[in-house]
Amino acid sequence: MRVRVDLGLCTGVQNCVAIAPNYFEMDNEGLAHEIKNPVAQEDEDLLFEAAENCPVGAIILEGDDGEQIYP
Repeated sequence: MRVRVDLGLCTGVQNCVAIAPNYFEMDNEGLAHEIKNPVAQEDEDLLFEAAENCPVGAIILEGDDGEQIYP
């Protein structure tokens, strides 16, 4: 699984950083971006939690085949 942030949607709430700091950080513009890919299998539930807690749906999860699996 891979994770990416849609910067067009991100508003900088930082829920993703709080939930999964090994996968997200904030940039100089106050927006989140992914810092680690692919997602380790043991962290997949954590990334789903981060995605589900993004109030604007900016976190995109993709399967190994590139198909979007969340949202």
